[in-house]
Amino acid sequence: MTLHISKEQARRFLATYHFTPGTLPEIFQRLGTVQYDPLNPVGRNADLVLQARVPGYQVDDWQKAAYTDRIIYDAWDKQACLVPVSDWPLRAHTRELFRPYHDQEILQTDPEAAATILATIDQQGPLSSLEFEDRTRIGEVGSWAGMTRTKRILRSMWVSGILLTHHRRGGRHYYDRPERVIPAQYYNIALETDIEAYYRWITARRYQAVGLLRPNAEAAVWSACGNSTIRKRVTAQLVEMGILTPVRIEEKSWIYYMPSNAVHLLNAPLPDPRVILLGPLDSFLWDRKGVQQLFDFDYLWEVYKPLEQRRWGYYVLPVFYQDRCIARLDSRLIGKTWVITRWWWENAVTPTTDFLDALRAAIVQFVHYLRADAVQVEEGVDKLIRENIYAIPH
Repeated sequence: MTLHISKEQARRFLATYHFTPGTLPEIFQRLGTVQYDPLNPVGRNADLVLQARVPGYQVDDWQKAAYTDRIIYDAWDKQACLVPVSDWPLRAHTRELFRPYHDQEILQTDPEAAATILATIDQQGPLSSLEFEDRTRIGEVGSWAGMTRTKRILRSMWVSGILLTHHRRGGRHYYDRPERVIPAQYYNIALETDIEAYYRWITARRYQAVGLLRPNAEAAVWSACGNSTIRKRVTAQLVEMGILTPVRIEEKSWIYYMPSNAVHLLNAPLPDPRVILLGPLDSFLWDRKGVQQLFDFDYLWEVYKPLEQRRWGYYVLPVFYQDRCIARLDSRLIGKTWVITRWWWENAVTPTTDFLDALRAAIVQFVHYLRADAVQVEEGVDKLIRENIYAIPH
């Protein structure tokens, strides 16, 4: 049965689904995946996602969960992500789907180098690309896969699950065999899942990560989920199985799907109002057209655009309050000072006393999250914002 809801109900649902506070394990259970990105102007994207949901969270707190407690691990999902370790057996097909491309490009063309890297890691334990002498350059500057042959081989084995991230230092991966990273109770499970069951599982995970998602969302959302024909088929299967529920927004021809186990949140009260700064790759924002339809918010991530082509700024964060995006800001952590460089209000926003109170609380929280000592607001920032931030007791 298709649910019929208003845009207001959709917005309230997404605010409740995403921003009801929880512990770090609870957030991973809720979303299923958190996208990672190495850029670090105000914490990395995974940090920003978690600080928006986990009270008291600070930059790099996720690393204990990943590298000490081993409840999450680095995986290829919607690009590079952090996922629960319990996913390891379920993601076998993801690893196989990506293996042929990387084998053909790197591993099969240089099998001796790959074998040498594996033998060295087996003997010495977790290593980064810096521990290998071969620094031959083969990639482009800024390439995710890396500029050197060694790093390309390591990343190819990582995507294919031959190696995993054992830990990081300053963001740099140290690789090891998966059996020395994934806890035995998950590593030793050999699931007999066919490819159709896998596609149902991974497609359901995308809807879980976003909460309310268009089936024709941009292609990047569906990495590892198969082509459009496969997704259409398995989505129908998931509806028939009761795992997904189709949703029509108002009288528009907008069809979305939500996890059926979250339908009850349509009638749940909003979380206590607070100002939330969103990471650019937060799953709340994955479907940019969906965000525009439901929230009238046109978000652009312009970090890779030349300065003269940017409409907003380098690393702009949406500012969310109650059930809408009310502004956006650009900022940097410079030393131990959080520097806010720009602030743009959305149309028809009238700042209330309650909002300004929530803003000041959010600024204090974000400084704590950054492990910063101070906040600085540059002259060009909206006067009301500057005054309220500088009114915070130090």
